[in-house]
Amino acid sequence: MKLTTKLSAAALSAFLLTPAQAQTEIQFWHSMSGQLGEWVNGLAKGFNDSQKDYKVVPVFKGTYPESFTAAVAAFRAGNPPHVLQLFEVGTATMMASKGAIIPVNDVMKTAGIKFDPSVYVPAVAGYYTAPNGNMLSLPFNSSTTVFHYNKDAFKAAGLDPEQPPKSWPEVTLAAAKLKASGHKCPFTTSWQSWTQLESFSAWHNVEFATLRNGFGGTATRLNITTPLHVRHIENLANMSQQGLFVYKGRNNSADATFVSGECAMTTGSSALYGAVKRNAKFQGGISTLPYYPDVPGAPQNTVIGGASLWAMAGKKPEEVKGVGQFFRYLSDPDVQAKSHQETGYIPITTAAFTITDKSGFYKQNPGTDVSVTQMIRKTTDKSRGIRLGNFVQIRTIIDEEMEQVWSGKKTAKQGLEDAKKRGDLELEKFEKANKG
Repeated sequence: MKLTTKLSAAALSAFLLTPAQAQTEIQFWHSMSGQLGEWVNGLAKGFNDSQKDYKVVPVFKGTYPESFTAAVAAFRAGNPPHVLQLFEVGTATMMASKGAIIPVNDVMKTAGIKFDPSVYVPAVAGYYTAPNGNMLSLPFNSSTTVFHYNKDAFKAAGLDPEQPPKSWPEVTLAAAKLKASGHKCPFTTSWQSWTQLESFSAWHNVEFATLRNGFGGTATRLNITTPLHVRHIENLANMSQQGLFVYKGRNNSADATFVSGECAMTTGSSALYGAVKRNAKFQGGISTLPYYPDVPGAPQNTVIGGASLWAMAGKKPEEVKGVGQFFRYLSDPDVQAKSHQETGYIPITTAAFTITDKSGFYKQNPGTDVSVTQMIRKTTDKSRGIRLGNFVQIRTIIDEEMEQVWSGKKTAKQGLEDAKKRGDLELEKFEKANKG
């Protein structure tokens, strides 16, 4: 009896000294910095606090191209992250990477979670969905292109701060007045391929690339040398020569110049709203992307930007279950609504949009609904989105050629023709590598 008691006491002591069952870690690689990085960290903390089985560890891996390159190297080495945030231009490449990813449908099935793709905003979810209807990646920080302007600068220039320019001719006129009032950077743009060619094309219901912008197959080629495209880039080039448009660099480099007040107008991501609200010392305004009124069918709708979350293959079932639980948490309408209101990213579920609308947020923050209303319009084969292979390289080519145009070294027509020739070579490479 005494021996039994001693053994029981020893067993109890061992039990009390044994640490609690370790949480399953989920590595989440992302490209969000600044206040958006804080937002991502907050989402991870919210999920971690909501349950005890899994711990999401967010890791900043640099810009989108940098994190993509790091993920490819990690996958080849047999140690990819569980979740990778990847910008939309990498979608076609990921779709072609057989065995590298686990479709969202399969992730949720492994996690034992009922999954209904219909709850997601169609224009957003459709971009990340395969022809067979399977959602391949989870929409995350989805955005679209909008027009941001400085209301205080408008007042100083004698412009109506509540009547932003809706057309490109009006943008030119507003830029001239801003320059006359002393602004050295009346208008700029970030992500020039996305804003001035990709979204521009969809907004005017014309193709950016053949075969329904790549949705119809890998034999797609660029279609950016039409009279409309040449006309637009030519107009921007003329604005550049007159000091009305000031190029501030690739990717989102121009964002900081708008937030600081240096540039008075910009076309860029709807997600710039968060930085303006938090850091700008002026009253910012948001309006729809400008268009040419004489183009039939314009404006149509803008295309998706931002990024989605990909579940990487080669992980244990328990880890995949954790990814599924994290995806479910991120899709929660209340979590989505809060993220949308904080950042300017589009809510990925219709329920989150409804919650935000009913809360009065859009009335209290005029313009914050622009990104949503631009995206939820009925799409066409020319405006559904753009899904090209080697898209990262194509955007770099377009950056290089447009810089030649802005500096006056090439005409708009020559720059676009050269961008098409070089871009088509990248598309041909992708097509050959993914035949069969």
